[in-house]
Amino acid sequence: MGALSNLRVLDLTQVLAGPYCTMLLADMGADVVKIERPGGDMIRSNPPFVDDPETEAYGGYFQSVNRGKRSLELNLGDEDDRADFLSLVEEADIVVENYRSGTMEKYDLGYETLKEYNEDLIYSSIRGFGDPRTGETERQGQPSFDLIAQALGGVMETTGQPDGPPTKTGPGVGDLFTATLNCIGILAAVNHREQTGEGQYVDTAMYDSMLSFTERAVYQQSYTGEAPTRRGNSHPTLFPYNAFETADGYAVIAAFNDNHWAELCDVMGREELAEEYPTTAERLEHREILRDEIADWSLEQTNDELVSKLEGRVPAAKVQTTEEIFDDPHVHARDMLVPVEQPGADRDVEIAGNPIKMSETEPRPRGRAPLLDEHREEILGEKAERAADD
Repeated sequence: MGALSNLRVLDLTQVLAGPYCTMLLADMGADVVKIERPGGDMIRSNPPFVDDPETEAYGGYFQSVNRGKRSLELNLGDEDDRADFLSLVEEADIVVENYRSGTMEKYDLGYETLKEYNEDLIYSSIRGFGDPRTGETERQGQPSFDLIAQALGGVMETTGQPDGPPTKTGPGVGDLFTATLNCIGILAAVNHREQTGEGQYVDTAMYDSMLSFTERAVYQQSYTGEAPTRRGNSHPTLFPYNAFETADGYAVIAAFNDNHWAELCDVMGREELAEEYPTTAERLEHREILRDEIADWSLEQTNDELVSKLEGRVPAAKVQTTEEIFDDPHVHARDMLVPVEQPGADRDVEIAGNPIKMSETEPRPRGRAPLLDEHREEILGEKAERAADD
């Protein structure tokens, strides 16, 4: 039993943001029915594959964010399929979609219509620029992807080296952070319904989410009147809080306060630096000189030596490769790599586990991602059985 095992979710989402949101709900026990358009989610065919794309049902992209769901292929423009969808809406708790604004209305399946079939329904949308219901703008209806959201929301302008170009983050935070916020909104709406019996509309925009994600840039602009820009791995108000090259890679040092700075100087054998620059303000003023001093010292250390010398005194860690992450005992102890079946391949694959840990209702991936339309008879058969009982 998961914490959300009493909830039925109709998932009309595709690609990344929407599926990640509903994946979180599925990991927490919700029955997520993935309603796929004819041909299925467009990322089913995206790589990587274990071996042969011709024999494997889908790639890692789809597997990672659609695990534990059931699949039903429906054409919402078809009268019979539309009727099947509406019959499922009648007994659903939540509907999630990430189409462009106005798409569901073209099929007469917008929130207002679905509410007629299920008055306490929670209807949630993830869009690039939000929905007119919660604040109308001329951008609505435009397509948006992670790269667009990161560009508009300030992420790219504040990411990268000072002398380099604007840079996107490695992970697709425009999708993933938006999806997580949307999941929070859905759960808040569920709690509200438990208290009042009222459903509602939940809307999360990627642009809005990236603006929230870059909250530091917002207050810096407001307080100083200056537009923040790229600082590499450094921090605008802390030093040293940065990445440094070592003899065999890179490591980060997060000397957050004056005590950390004094400890770092002691480990380096440079106690005079602690005496000469005892405060954060002084260290920030002379950060370039001090960074060079630390960089010279770190190059003489391996990653393991640097981390070992600072352990228990100054927060530090090596910059790990994914291969090193797979070898990290912490990751395995926390169940953060989960094996699942890869249909059509001769071995299981591993996907990222769920970082939410609960003592009684542990969230976890609940099996592999579904084959397209794999659960048609099961889902529609359940509906028929309930109709017969009624």
